[in-house]
Amino acid sequence: MHAGDLLSRRAELTPDREALVELATGNRYRYAELNRRANRLANLLRARFGVEKGDRVSVLAHNSVVYLDLLYGVAKLGAILAPLNWRLVSRELAYIVQDCTPKVLLVGPEFVQVAQELRGQASIEHLLALDGAKLEEAVAYEAALEQASDNEPPRPALDAEDPYCILYTSGTTGPPKGAVIPHRQVLWNCINTVASWGLRESDVSPVFTPLFHAGGLFAFLTPLLYLGGRIVLARGFDAEESLQAIERERCTVILGVPTLFQMWHSAEAFASIDFRHVRWFVSGGAACPTPLMQAWRDAKHIVFRQGYGLTEVGPNCFSMTDEDAVPKSGSVGKPIFHSAMRIVDGDGRQVPSGEVGELTIAGPHVCSGYWGNLEASAKVLRDGWFFTGDMARADSDGFFYIVGRFKDMIISGGENIYAAEVEAAFLEHPAVAEAALIGEPDEKYGEIGVMVIVLRADQTATAPELLDFCRTQLARYKIPKRVVFTDALPYSPYGKVQKSVLKGRFGARL
Repeated sequence: MHAGDLLSRRAELTPDREALVELATGNRYRYAELNRRANRLANLLRARFGVEKGDRVSVLAHNSVVYLDLLYGVAKLGAILAPLNWRLVSRELAYIVQDCTPKVLLVGPEFVQVAQELRGQASIEHLLALDGAKLEEAVAYEAALEQASDNEPPRPALDAEDPYCILYTSGTTGPPKGAVIPHRQVLWNCINTVASWGLRESDVSPVFTPLFHAGGLFAFLTPLLYLGGRIVLARGFDAEESLQAIERERCTVILGVPTLFQMWHSAEAFASIDFRHVRWFVSGGAACPTPLMQAWRDAKHIVFRQGYGLTEVGPNCFSMTDEDAVPKSGSVGKPIFHSAMRIVDGDGRQVPSGEVGELTIAGPHVCSGYWGNLEASAKVLRDGWFFTGDMARADSDGFFYIVGRFKDMIISGGENIYAAEVEAAFLEHPAVAEAALIGEPDEKYGEIGVMVIVLRADQTATAPELLDFCRTQLARYKIPKRVVFTDALPYSPYGKVQKSVLKGRFGARL
């Protein structure tokens, strides 16, 4: 069985069980209905647009049932889903579209202008308009879906290594890289999550994170639908409304990033929300402050865990029991069932317990590499191991702790912000001679960016002017919260900017 069969098989087993609740519309879908929609999409793509095995299909839209149509429908054809991060500007998206060359792009109404700009920068053969989006030459999605056959489409020959998704993740240098997620990885993420996290078919989980992320697609959505559970899908995030939805829908397992947990904790509704039906909360995307986890435990007497994952290896790489959550607070847990983890030194040798090294991961939940980028693939996939670039240690009980990152990046609100990309955007301003991005602790976002600037001798610029300049170059979440000026950057003997010195000089402390 490849991952293209997962929804078809589940719909056979439990056709009338409720699978999905859309908070924005109030629509509720049973498994048989979801599978019919996926079949119709597959047949529409094949008959109208000629989509075949290996073709890419992209979407630029907020969360909705359409993502599930795509996730399962595209897989039935052996085509590849390459969702686009709607937080990016058209300039950033153009590179991704040119790299994966989607045959069809689905566009939500909020992103019509971006899509129009994108068409002028990259070739897109066919457009599908969602929710009445007014886009020239686009086909109306729901009307076309209604006319398509709901029979299971003819299946091409597929194996475990055939690509299922391409999810783009920026490196510390250079343009974004498309992590190739094969059918094998999607299936084994389901198996590992169910086996290691103790999911049940009675579980209900909300999805508040964007479905262009691995966390949104694969943390609980695909594992729970594999098992026969229920997903509560939000279009976006609102702290008060999401808390009420968790209570109303009696959600049982809750995933969030530290920023969401901070916003929930500060929300007016937090004190009155009844969490007795929740089995546990888990934070991912970035290190969750221990005081924040403890504040939740003290206020609500709940189980609060911390997780770890990457796009390339899946969002659920470690797990722990409820009993371990408090004594091992700060740990991401033990490796999931069908996986192997090693912490190695610079020569690839495993370090002793308690020592810090680079976390490496092997198993059927590891990606195939990067789309069209053999050089980048070879750097991270070596002798069957994926080198994460994250520093970790393991205690004598086998619990792992993520202690830092080899990669020069900031994690703000669960989003990776890569210093080199942001610095490059600032350096395009004619007044900027040097730029260095550092992280600053922040109660809400976990970490925020502070840009340290050296101006050219004959030029002037203000902080607001530089920030406004970069808003046309970068997604909003990548824009630093502060800009500070200095006469010179500190360099090491090896020609590297000493960011630790800059953090000591300009970075605030909580």
